[in-house]
Amino acid sequence: MATRTAPARFRPRRTPPPSAPRPAKRGVLTYWRQYLAISPFYLVFAVFSLFPVFFSLFLAFQHWDGLSEMNFVGFQQFGFLLKDPVFWLSVRNTLVIWVLSTVPTLFGALVLAALVHSVKRFKGFYRIALFLPNVTSIVAVTIFFGAVFSNNFGLVNAILGTVGIAPVAWLSNPWLIKVVIALLMTWMWTGYNMIIYLAGLQAIPPEVHEAAKIDGAGPVRAFFSVTLPMLRPIILFTVVISTINGLQSFSEPQVLFGTNAANASLGGPGQAGLTTLLYFYQEAFMNNDYGYGAAIVWAFFLLILVLVVLNWWLVQRGRKE
Repeated sequence: MATRTAPARFRPRRTPPPSAPRPAKRGVLTYWRQYLAISPFYLVFAVFSLFPVFFSLFLAFQHWDGLSEMNFVGFQQFGFLLKDPVFWLSVRNTLVIWVLSTVPTLFGALVLAALVHSVKRFKGFYRIALFLPNVTSIVAVTIFFGAVFSNNFGLVNAILGTVGIAPVAWLSNPWLIKVVIALLMTWMWTGYNMIIYLAGLQAIPPEVHEAAKIDGAGPVRAFFSVTLPMLRPIILFTVVISTINGLQSFSEPQVLFGTNAANASLGGPGQAGLTTLLYFYQEAFMNNDYGYGAAIVWAFFLLILVLVVLNWWLVQRGRKE
C-alpha cells in the first residue's frame, strides 16, 4: 500500500528590514545657533581676562606711564627687579604670611572636618557656621580684625589688661603684623578647606573603617593609616589652592593699614605687611609705572608656579613612599 506524503507547508520568505539611512555629516556651521548662544561668555572672557594677560606680558617689556608713548626697554624691567630691595622684602613678607596662614589653616580644617564628620546631630548647622567666614566680605573682616588687634583700644589688649599683661603692639611690631594678617587669612579660609575635607571623608566607604576596626586599629591609628592616605588627593588639591590663594594676599594689608597715595608707610610700619601684590599696586596704580608693575606680576607668577609644582611634587613623593 502506497504511503501518502504530507504536503510541504508554505513558509513565506522573510525579507530583511530596510537599513536606516545614515545621518548626513553636519558641519560646524550647522550648530551656529548653539555657538551664538554661548558666544557672550567667550567674548567677555577674551576681552576682560585673556587680553589683559597677554597685554600685561607685552607691558613687562615696555616703559609706560599710561599717557605717553610706550618705550621698549627689553629685559631692563626684570634686571631692575632683581636688584630692587623693596621687591625682595615684599616676597619675604608674602612667603612668611603664607606659611603662617596655610599650615594652621589646613591642619585646623582637617581636624574640624573629622570632628564634624563624627557628630550625629546638627551637622548641617556646623557646616554652615564654619563656612560662613569665607562668604563674609574681606573688607569688613579686615576692619573688624583691625579694631580687635588695635594697639590702644583693641579688644585683645583689653582682655590681656584684665589679667595684668601689658598692651601688645600688634599693628606696630614687624612680626606681629604678619601674625595678625595670617590669623585673618586663617579665619577666612579654614571653613572653606573644612568643607572640602568633609566631602572627602564622606566619600570613604564605611566598610574600610569597619575592616580596620576588626583588625584591631584604634581611632587614631585608623585615621593616620587608613583615612589620611585615602584623603591624599584631596590634601594635594587643598595644598595647591591654599598656595595660590595664600600668596595673593592684597586686601588684608591694604585695608588694615589704610594704603593710599598719602600714606608713605605702605604695608604698615617698616613695610612689614607689604606683600608682592600690594607692591605691584603701588608701582602700577600709585606711581603710574605700568611696565614695572607688569614685570612684578609676571615674576611673582613664576614664583607661585614654582611653589605649586614643589608642593605637588612633595605630596606625590609622600604618596609613592
